[in-house]
Amino acid sequence: MNLPTKLALVATLTSSMTTAAEPAHDLTVGEGFSNPIGFHDSTPSFSWKLPQGVTKQTGYRIEVRDDEVIWDSGWVESDQSVFVPYEGTPFSSGQSVTWRVDYKDQNAEPSGWSAPASLEIGLLSNDDWKAAWIRPTEDVPRLEATSLLRRPFRIKGEVKRARVHATARGLFKLHLNGKQIGEDAFAPGWTSYKNRIDALTYDITSSLQKGDNVIGAILGTGWYAGKIGFRGEQNRYGSQPELLLQLQIDYTDGSSETLISDDQWRSIFDGPIRSSSIYNGEDYDASKEISGWSTAGFDDSNWKNVQANHELGTARLTPKPFAPVRVTEELPTQAVTEPATGRFVFDLGQNMVGYPEVNIPVEAGRKVTMRFAEMLNADGTMYTDNYRKAKSTNYYTPAKSGTITWKPTFTFHGFRYVELSGLPDGVKPQKDWVKGLVLRTDIPQIGRFTSPHTKLNQLQSNITWGQRGNFLDIPTDCPQRDERMGWTGDAQTFCSTSMFNFDSHAFWKSWLGSMRDDQLPSGKIPCVIPDVFAGPDSPGWMDAATIVPWNAYVRTGDTELLADNFEMMERLVVFYRKKARNHRIPKISAFGDWLQPYAKNNKGDTPFDLLGTASYAYSTRILSDSAEVLGKPAKAAKYQAEADAVKKAFVSHYFDAEGKLKNVPETQTAYTLALEFDLLPAKLRAKAAANLVRLIKEADGHLRTGFLGTPYIARVLDEAGYSKVAFELLFKETYPSWFYSINQGATTMWERWNSYTKKDGFHPEGMNSFNHYAYGAIGEWMYERVAGLAPDPENPGYKHFFVRPLPGGPLSSAGASLETAYGLASSQWTLKEGSLEMEVIVPPNTTATIQFPNDRQSETVAAGTHRFTLKP
Repeated sequence: MNLPTKLALVATLTSSMTTAAEPAHDLTVGEGFSNPIGFHDSTPSFSWKLPQGVTKQTGYRIEVRDDEVIWDSGWVESDQSVFVPYEGTPFSSGQSVTWRVDYKDQNAEPSGWSAPASLEIGLLSNDDWKAAWIRPTEDVPRLEATSLLRRPFRIKGEVKRARVHATARGLFKLHLNGKQIGEDAFAPGWTSYKNRIDALTYDITSSLQKGDNVIGAILGTGWYAGKIGFRGEQNRYGSQPELLLQLQIDYTDGSSETLISDDQWRSIFDGPIRSSSIYNGEDYDASKEISGWSTAGFDDSNWKNVQANHELGTARLTPKPFAPVRVTEELPTQAVTEPATGRFVFDLGQNMVGYPEVNIPVEAGRKVTMRFAEMLNADGTMYTDNYRKAKSTNYYTPAKSGTITWKPTFTFHGFRYVELSGLPDGVKPQKDWVKGLVLRTDIPQIGRFTSPHTKLNQLQSNITWGQRGNFLDIPTDCPQRDERMGWTGDAQTFCSTSMFNFDSHAFWKSWLGSMRDDQLPSGKIPCVIPDVFAGPDSPGWMDAATIVPWNAYVRTGDTELLADNFEMMERLVVFYRKKARNHRIPKISAFGDWLQPYAKNNKGDTPFDLLGTASYAYSTRILSDSAEVLGKPAKAAKYQAEADAVKKAFVSHYFDAEGKLKNVPETQTAYTLALEFDLLPAKLRAKAAANLVRLIKEADGHLRTGFLGTPYIARVLDEAGYSKVAFELLFKETYPSWFYSINQGATTMWERWNSYTKKDGFHPEGMNSFNHYAYGAIGEWMYERVAGLAPDPENPGYKHFFVRPLPGGPLSSAGASLETAYGLASSQWTLKEGSLEMEVIVPPNTTATIQFPNDRQSETVAAGTHRFTLKP
């Protein structure tokens, strides 16, 4: 339904103004951490939210206390309420402080102090570690074997505070007095191990007991000492996992003591986890269980002393700067089938990442096999060809008959279906025998998109489930096959969409740290981060070094994202510059416009030299914009001039006077990138857009774009005046399109539009990931244009934002809401009998500019709830 071009406006504003401002709330430090323990920054920034009814902050005062006030900002006349820098003496490792804030509202009335928030620093440098790396002295008995380590100790008095700082080259789970410490999985995570290893801090004050205690650890190979990559590499980083642990105990009498990982620990390989592999699964033998191994009084005389190495190595030991992986959701079984005798398939109804928890009958000594699949064959059996070399199979050998409850420790799977075999003869499976435990980096969902359109809502669900599945400590391309790596091309396409759905700020910031660590001396960015093989040069992949920091900055307002990565951006531009001849890159290796439909091969039809030159120009422009933000005007001017020179060379070589591509084949992606990257002069933009539309019509209204062109095509069409064509692409039902995979039963985003079809079955190539978020980048246009909630690069972090709803297609309504650093922002619109009703929520201390979907002049509004009715 189209709105009339001439509409009258009726607007109402609701705002519950209060006579006395309430205190600030939701106090956070750094990238949104609330009362953190083991924080990573000695000079953090402070953020807070203002209560509803306050339109603007006019001043603030921050007070930080240890035993006494250690920093008082005094009253600062400012509306800044996010990322306010701490300007006191830098905090030291282990230091614990509280802080609070007072602010003045729009009437210059102080609110009074907020409730205090806490902050505790982790171990900030290698010098703070007194511990040694420890590992078993005996030879590793099995491939990807796990070990148990333990250390008894005594508590001599009343404990005031106790903290465990721990990390591993590999993966660890800590135990204390027979119970697991914390709920983290896959700790400490995957970084560029030779450069940086993250550590975690746990509060164990209430878990200690007077007298004898035991701390223990399960140590797994993980990404460090296990198989990584699909090329058969073994032990990419190291041959064995190692543990580093430091336990600090403070007593009420003022004394303290430190227990460390050293040669006083004991270890054994002969535990129940016979092997545990990220790709291959876990083998568990219950007859090898060691009862009470992490409790006092256990006889460890048959255990061996550990090997201790006090040389910490060159890698930086840093507090983990973002949330660890945890179980965040549980999925019940929806249906059970038996496609082959004795093989029971449990359908969870949703493609997910994690592992199952089984509660099943077992028979002593009879091994239970658990297989995983994202899809089923036509006969109902498990389709596992797309896992390639990843066995993704768990085994459980019971010690006795009965009912067991079990889940693995150091493996994860991408799956919808779980097949159990080896159960006692004659059993009748029940749905509650299997539930899926969803594992991901534990960051909150902050964005919502709504519509009355069933398939569009399914698309949004698929986008968010794709993000859940591939945000497991790093942004992976896929979570199921022998890959699961941090592909840079996939990441840069999806970054903006991801930041709307989940609070991904710290997640991306940490991953960019690994990217800086792994950038090659030439300035080249490897195609996967952390780097396990550098791969081709690949424009569009390398540019994650510029695109991710900039897009994350726009959506958070955190200038550290630009400052931290500015040198990396510069080095990438130098890499491009050295490749160029007369500001054009004539030859470069690449993955191309990956998986473009109907292309000659997987790398698409858009020439690599065009992709390289376009990416060179775009990354250089981002570098210039970043320099401007960071107060580097000379560098901003320098890089803008370079970007302009590359653009000029690009247009001269690739476009004629009619805005048509020359010297290369015409592709949708070539036109899309030229327009999205602002590479064309104004006189050619409309012509180039018309040529893009022509290609779409020649493709019967379908996409012919791969990983590089698809994220931008809807926005490019919309901004060129072809929003109707953009809607037609979004709502297309036939191949290739977003709804096509949904029509084939997709519950996540797929790697290929046609990885499976009901008519023809599975795509003949082995590369069929059914959980691959790249094409989910369309979400950005759905949230920021269809619903209309868009950030403003000039006022980043939603300090000011745009409301630009775009009624169109078959939609009668749409909405997006986002919990920003300032509070809830929302844009909702509904068509009713020819009228358009809008509701806009603007958080305290921000403003929004509403661009109405007609010719009415835009309006900028302050905090509050605003309602508009546009009538014919």
